[in-house]
This record gives sequence, C-alpha cells and structure tokens, in this order.
Amino acid sequence: MELVRKALDAGMVREDDTAFVLYDLDLLERRLGDVVAAFGPQALAAAAVKANPLPPVLAFLAGLGAGAEAASLPEIHLALEAGVAPARIVFDSPAKTVEELRLALARGIRVNADNFEELARLGELAATLGIAPRAGLRVNPQVGLGRIRATSVAGAYSKFGVPVTQREAILAAFARHPWLDGLHVHIGSQGCPLDLLVAGVGAVYDLAGEIDRRLGGRRVRCFDFGGGLPVAYRDTDAPPTPETYAAALAVRCPELFSGRFRLVTEFGRFLHAPCAVAASRVEYVKRQIGHRTAVLHLGADMFVRECYNPRNWPHRTRALTPDGREKGGRAYSWHLAGPLCFSGDFPVWRAKLPELAPGDLVVVEDVGAYTLAMWSRYNSRQMPRILAARGGRFTVLRERETPADVVRFWRGAADAPTGGE
Repeated sequence: MELVRKALDAGMVREDDTAFVLYDLDLLERRLGDVVAAFGPQALAAAAVKANPLPPVLAFLAGLGAGAEAASLPEIHLALEAGVAPARIVFDSPAKTVEELRLALARGIRVNADNFEELARLGELAATLGIAPRAGLRVNPQVGLGRIRATSVAGAYSKFGVPVTQREAILAAFARHPWLDGLHVHIGSQGCPLDLLVAGVGAVYDLAGEIDRRLGGRRVRCFDFGGGLPVAYRDTDAPPTPETYAAALAVRCPELFSGRFRLVTEFGRFLHAPCAVAASRVEYVKRQIGHRTAVLHLGADMFVRECYNPRNWPHRTRALTPDGREKGGRAYSWHLAGPLCFSGDFPVWRAKLPELAPGDLVVVEDVGAYTLAMWSRYNSRQMPRILAARGGRFTVLRERETPADVVRFWRGAADAPTGGE
C-alpha cells in the first residue's frame, strides 16, 4: 500500500478521480524475469494481450524483450503499435477470417491454427500470395478440467483445437502441409493445478514425438505450451512458480528444453495479476441489521467475473484513510457494492475491513489481469485514471475518461455513414 500512499502524496490522484488503478512496473519486470529464467532466453515469452491490453504496458514488456500473444485482429494491432516485432507475435484466435490470415501471412506473424479447415484456408492463401506460413496446430490434450470450468479448455470436449485422439488426421495434416512445423497446447487458466498443466503439455509432447517418428525428420520444430499458471488471490493460495513448472515439465518431457524445439510461452495472468491494485473512494456507507455496505465507484464495470462468480474470483482488500494511511481497528464484515444498476454488483462480499466512512479508500489487490481488460460499458461509467510506478516515479498510462469520451464511444466514428444518400 506504500505505492498508493506515495501516489496520493505526489498529487497523482485528483479530486474528481473517484477511483484509480496503479501498476507496479518494477514488479512486472521481475515477473517477466522469472519466466525468462525458468524457460530460458531462447524461448519466446509472448505476453497474452487479452490479460492486459494497455498499450504502454505492452510497450514496456516489448522493451524488455517480450513478445505478444494475440487473440483478435485489434490485439495484433495493439501489439504492433506497442513495438512488438511481427515475428514475435503469435495469433491464436479460434475464428480467424481470411483478411486476418492474409495480414498474418504478409507480416510474418506466427499463426496457431485452431482446426483443419483453418489449415486448409491458410494453405490456399499462402499459395495465392506466394508466402510460406509460420504455423502450428492447436491440439486439445483432453486431460481433464480444472477447478473453474469456464477457464478450463482441456476436457473431453472443448471449443478450442483438434482433439489429441484424432492422431491420424493430425498426422495427415502434417504430411499434407510441409510448412506446418509446430504444435500449440493450452490447458486452462486459474484453477488448473500443476499436475494437470504438466499432463496436458506431456500429451502433446508425446504427439510431437510420434509425428517426427512416423513422418521422418524433425517435423515439429516449434512447441507452444501456452500459459495458465495460476496466481494467489487468497493468503492461503500457494501456486507453482515458473521455476517449479519448468522443472516438472523437464521431468515429464525430457527433450523439451534440449534445443530440439523453439519454445513459446503465453503467460498473461502470471505476469500481470499481482502487479496492480485498484482503489475507489467510499462514497456512502449503509447499515442494516446484520449488514454493512460500502458503496464504491468500481463494480461489475471492471470486476465482471468477480461479480458474476464471486466464489471463484476473490480479491484481498485493504482500507485506507483519504490520504492513504492504512486504517486499523476492529475488522467487520463489509459488502463492497459497485455503482451499477443491478443487484449483483458486488466486487467483494464480506470483506474483513475496519470501520469505513465516506471519503476513505478501499483498495482491491491483484487486479493487473482480466479486470480492466474486461471493462463493461453497462451504465456508461467512465474508465478510471490508470497510473504506473517505475523506479519511484509515477506516470499516467491512461487518463480518466470524460463523459464526452463515453458519448463518443457510443456514437462511433464521427465520419461513419448514417444511411440515406
């Protein structure tokens, strides 16, 4: 909470900033360093843009040598604008259009095809353009689901990838497309334990060996084992580190780190989640028998998953005075209510906090991933001011939206056609 206090002391939070988000870029650099140290500098550390699409943060990571994993056309453009070299971008959307694939081919962006039809489309476009694709095939290892079904993608059925049981069809695809040189696997995100992650990567690693043996030579040259490392949202959580994950993979997949493959990682939550906090002013305090409610300026607009599925998406919270000093005293059970017009708008239920009053600050921890990135326009709330700390200095990554910005969003481009002649 020291950074929050210093940001307030430095005048980075204005009177009309009812809420703000603060990123610790020094911590983000250390976490990227943990990934590089675990998987080796030869591996492409492609940060998942979906986790945190803020251009200054993407540019910061690119400056440290990270690549980018994009799951949509705008995410590709966000990565390019941030200075990520096209060769260090991985395109993973399950619904790639002809235009998107044409762009990826023209720019030399690596494509992980989601299905056989996409491979055929990619091959046809490549032949027309005279460009050899840089491509892999996403395979569902079918090793099971983690604790959170909605973020698990390696069950017997998944909307992503080709089932690993379709081995003959996969082998035929590699035989048919000489440029196909990689495999891509992703097991899931938060809620997937280490043994499940390792089992999923191991199943596709075995497939790579079978492809090489049956087709001859080194057909699988690139191995992309996605992301998925969980993070600690509770004090009792003890997630694996990148070092632990890499060590377990080395036991299960002995040649994974031998230099046989070009490795790609796609971490998002691990990199970003602990690197930011969100702070909101307490606007009102409401008391009913058995309930204390603090009304905040951040709710399901920013905490979509938390409001709709609080059991799986908890957050640690702190209470600060208006000038950023931590509040003490007896802890009570507080419902933290957001500002939106529906009854489920509670980012945190039963937070253990001291007595709150209007003007206090409630800080929600571990919001660097899949929070601001999932911003909702319901009730047309303004996105808050986004700050960053780096080496003891503060900068503004994104200004608080004005009402005019929100009107502009809903109106669309000023020069958009309005119909008629």
